[in-house]
Amino acid sequence: MGTPIPGPTGLPFLGNITDLDHENFLASLLHLADIYGPIYMLKLPGREMITVTTRELLDECCNEKKFHKQLSGALIQVRNGLGDGLFTAFHNEHNWGLAHRILMPAFGPLAIRDMFDEMHDIAGQLVNKWARYGPNYKIAVTDDFTRLTLDSIALCAMDTRFNSFYREDLHPFVGAMVYFLVESGARSSRPQFASNFFYKQATRKYNESIELMKSVAMQVIRERRAHPVDKKDLVNAFIHGRDAKTGESLSDDNIANNMITFLVAGHETTSGLLSFLFVCLLKNPAAYKTAQREVDEVIGNGPVKFEHLSKIPYINACLRETLRLYPTAPGFSVKPLSDDPKDYPIYIGKEKYEVNYGQIISVLLPRAHRDPLVWGEDAEDFKPERMLDDSFNKLPPNSWKPFGNGARACIGRPFAWQEAQLVVCLLLQNFTFRADDPGYQLTIAETLTIKPKDFYMYATLRDGIDAIHLERKLYSGADAGKTSAKDQKVEAIASRGKSKKNMSILYGSNTGTCESLARTLANTASIRGYDATVNDLDAATGNVPKDQPVVVITASYEGAPPDNAAHFMEWLQDLKGRELGGTKYTVFGCGHRDWQATFQRIPQLTDNLFEERGAQRIAARGYADTANGDIFNDFDKWADQTFWPAIGNEYGHEEIDPTESRGLEVEITTHSRSSDLRQDVKEAIVKDTEVLTASGEPEKRHIELQLPTNMTYKAGDYLAVLPLNHGKVVKRVMSRFSVPWDAMIKIPEGQNTMLPTGREMSAYGMLAAYTELNQPATAKVSKLGSVALLLGTDCLAKNVAIIAQSIEESSTREEVESLTGEAFTKGITNKRVSVLDLLEKYPTAAIPFGDFLAMLPPMRIRQYSISSSPLVDPTTCTLTYSVLNQEAKVGGKRYLGIASNYLSELSKGDRIRVSVRPSHQAFHPPLDISNVPLIMVCSGTGLAPFRAFVQERAKQMEAGRQLAPAMLFIGCRHHERDCLYHSELEHFKSIGAVDVRYAFSTEPEKSEGCKYVQHRLRKDIDEAQQLWEKGARIYVCGSSAVGEGVREVVMQRYAEEAEKEGKAKTTTEVEEWFKGIRNERYASDVFV
Repeated sequence: MGTPIPGPTGLPFLGNITDLDHENFLASLLHLADIYGPIYMLKLPGREMITVTTRELLDECCNEKKFHKQLSGALIQVRNGLGDGLFTAFHNEHNWGLAHRILMPAFGPLAIRDMFDEMHDIAGQLVNKWARYGPNYKIAVTDDFTRLTLDSIALCAMDTRFNSFYREDLHPFVGAMVYFLVESGARSSRPQFASNFFYKQATRKYNESIELMKSVAMQVIRERRAHPVDKKDLVNAFIHGRDAKTGESLSDDNIANNMITFLVAGHETTSGLLSFLFVCLLKNPAAYKTAQREVDEVIGNGPVKFEHLSKIPYINACLRETLRLYPTAPGFSVKPLSDDPKDYPIYIGKEKYEVNYGQIISVLLPRAHRDPLVWGEDAEDFKPERMLDDSFNKLPPNSWKPFGNGARACIGRPFAWQEAQLVVCLLLQNFTFRADDPGYQLTIAETLTIKPKDFYMYATLRDGIDAIHLERKLYSGADAGKTSAKDQKVEAIASRGKSKKNMSILYGSNTGTCESLARTLANTASIRGYDATVNDLDAATGNVPKDQPVVVITASYEGAPPDNAAHFMEWLQDLKGRELGGTKYTVFGCGHRDWQATFQRIPQLTDNLFEERGAQRIAARGYADTANGDIFNDFDKWADQTFWPAIGNEYGHEEIDPTESRGLEVEITTHSRSSDLRQDVKEAIVKDTEVLTASGEPEKRHIELQLPTNMTYKAGDYLAVLPLNHGKVVKRVMSRFSVPWDAMIKIPEGQNTMLPTGREMSAYGMLAAYTELNQPATAKVSKLGSVALLLGTDCLAKNVAIIAQSIEESSTREEVESLTGEAFTKGITNKRVSVLDLLEKYPTAAIPFGDFLAMLPPMRIRQYSISSSPLVDPTTCTLTYSVLNQEAKVGGKRYLGIASNYLSELSKGDRIRVSVRPSHQAFHPPLDISNVPLIMVCSGTGLAPFRAFVQERAKQMEAGRQLAPAMLFIGCRHHERDCLYHSELEHFKSIGAVDVRYAFSTEPEKSEGCKYVQHRLRKDIDEAQQLWEKGARIYVCGSSAVGEGVREVVMQRYAEEAEKEGKAKTTTEVEEWFKGIRNERYASDVFV
């Protein structure tokens, strides 16, 4: 008797039907795979389905001496329209063998080559559309690729032009086909009788759609028979082909079935492949650049020819890797060959698991293609290099099966591959692409196949090619001409005056801080006589202006560029000569010194590469350290003392009126009221909240959220929260400026701000939702009375001058003037004094409300580590956080952390705007959970991600999976008063999911003399060492002090072990060793 196949218990009569979301069927199967592992059983009405998820089991299922393809699920319904076509024919069905033998030559190399021109024709229509619509056209990627693949197959397989790029509505055949596919999926999840009795209207439309598709196909057949042409195309192959084995030809019904089959199966899979490919390339700039470089080297500026397609190994690797990660046909089903119940059970999994008569085996390709035993711990990453020919050919058998298996594999694979190669070459040759949302998180749209959901991008013509010359090149073979230099500029904000000089300000920003700095600088530039363009760095890829000053403001994220600067950095690093000659630039960088190895890496690299490639530095690079909490003041100092003087020397000084308003023009009304947000977040619902600590302890809380539909996450990810300012703080502002509670604000369009313009919204809503009211004041704002100083230097700040003029009493003005230099740092920055605090302290500083708004940075998202596992419930997540509510260092008021207090006041049923942000790939549980142990170290709410890790392990253990051991070191204050999730962790410990070790800072006697968590790690280092030697990974989450303490313990242990072995290491060698394991076997998430 074999080992029982695990799976969810199910309900009487219904079985596991409630364990599956039929709108997100694949997601449900993947969720169950994460819990149950390599194999699991589902009991569904009328059938039992075994799902396998590893390469080893996939390999067994591909043995055609034991198994054959089995139609199941939606394919049974699709057969209603496709009949005995190649895709939906039953095993051993006569017409399948007949059509397969006749059509194989039609998909041979020479036949596919003959289709190249027709494919190029349709691909050229797509290229021309994107060129004509221009760089600001938001491309609906999957829609346009679907039009492309439909038109290509229709032309090649049916000699029919749908002309999808020349009409707003789609050809009636397409509409009928789309409805047919959607309804086939829906019918597969309903009882058979229900369609006829309860869905009569849908059934009628379903049948009409099938009739329309068949009538179009039959019309093509009739026309070709009536008007034959001497053409080696699929239509002639269908009509005139003869089976060499039987001498039979295909019936018209079977020809029509196969024509429709190619349209249905071919367009979906290839459009999905191309869509997923561009998601992967835009998220992996190095791969994007390598693929584009290959096109440039192999094809250059000339027309793409068939001969080029055999010379693009890296693009082939990109296509293979895309299909590995996202097989657009995500699975197939098989059943044993024998139909005799006496031959059962049979066994799979090295004779471990029983397969009984009538059971179907479903292969889950998205999991089997990511088997860590084949692909390693980076199996989730997009790495085309592993798919280059040499590596690809050495893969274990059946590691990569996106086109199905054996005799029933996709006959149209050569067609799809040639089409994909051609399209990718044409697009990369002629365009530079950037994502509409650089932080786009992939979600899957499911029909018969899978595609990215809501993915958009922009396409900018490369190398100055314009749409007219591009069309000439595509259809005449001539090289494309060049446009004038003015057309190569990064798109600018509308000019405010012909006499102003141009300036480009380019930012790289994930959280909005650098973008805010860029717009602040642009606002200042406007009154200094410059028309400033503000854009992200990716928008300037290959197009850095040379006729104006260029300012780059960017951050580093663990040494990597921001999402909207990644492609620019790849392009910049790929330059070899003096391509930036003529460009005049400067750089300002943001970073955090706790990440010493990568502090300011991207700003410094940008600065160096600009200079090396011929650009002229016009001002020394500035930088801000976010660890100081004074980034805006650092930026203002650099702008006033370095940047503007340098600009003045290079381009001349402008006469500036110190009283000219630098604030925002605002119109305040007290009628009607509306407000909205324009952030890339979606609405979640609060399900539960809980205080985790005892009264008197620093408050830590738990909140559970119902996530928006289709928002997914992994253990270790972040949830980005868009908070609101505390109501008390908002009321302070409204009181300070005497703004009525129901006042409305309207900022005219065209102003350089991230606040909403051109529409009314409530003053309260603007202050609560769009501005950072707690942001410490900058030196510009604090030097309220320095009129003489400002007028005597080139550091004149208009908003400061306005504030200074508004203070009439000289002693007050002198007091404020004294807040400079060290006094500013001690009195403002270190005490986190905000603009509002200053204005309340100095009520005679009567600045206009619009000027106050202009001083404030926009509201930023806050990221929190998710403290739950999606295996428990993929529709919900929890956060564990500390509430910052403490006495302010000045003024006798409370300092309220914006996000933590916002979260703490939410109640069940409240709405909150969130988005999931992935953590570093290294900060997720290992894929090979059976063999890779875990060592987790945290303090306080740093427990959050590890609660998720351990929850996940417990869920997997409950499903019967064998896991490698795990240790969890936790630092807290008291064994009862703030020991977070203690009972839950004790349960997890009791079932063997984790071994928990505590350090209590106020009660070290209760934690074996260990005060802090790094001390506990040091005490138990021998046990941790044993796990390390078995391949363990170390994860650290907590304050910078915890991160540094754990780092020291780990390096000290390494040095001790080396010395024991007679291989003593120097401090430098120990540091180098630690760098080598960082983000490989040692991952940290340190917060301030």
